Amino acid sequence: MMKYLRYLVLLLIAVGLVAVALANREVVALHMLPPDLAQLVGIDWTIRLPLFLVGFGGVVVGVLIGFVWEWLREHKHRAAAAAKAREVQQLKREVAQATPPAPKDDVLALLDAPPRKAG
Repeated sequence: MMKYLRYLVLLLIAVGLVAVALANREVVALHMLPPDLAQLVGIDWTIRLPLFLVGFGGVVVGVLIGFVWEWLREHKHRAAAAAKAREVQQLKREVAQATPPAPKDDVLALLDAPPRKAG
């Protein structure tokens, strides 16, 4: 049931995005710099794109910036978790080396012993 609900939500999002794209097909010019600054610097980079691509591109760039920002912000938490994992592994090795093997039970030792030949 949840799978079908997820597909329904994705379908509604897709229909909404297509509707926005169809409503904003006009071509717009994107300039790298304001006209006065571009004339001063001598760089006039301009690209013409449909308006919906500009909007969707802005959303994609914003999401990517957010992901990178969070990844950088959480670096200290990942480093601390890795240090704790290394410490746990070191302690497990120390416990394994320091713990003597448990003595066998006499009954289990008899069961593990090879059978004696009669006679």
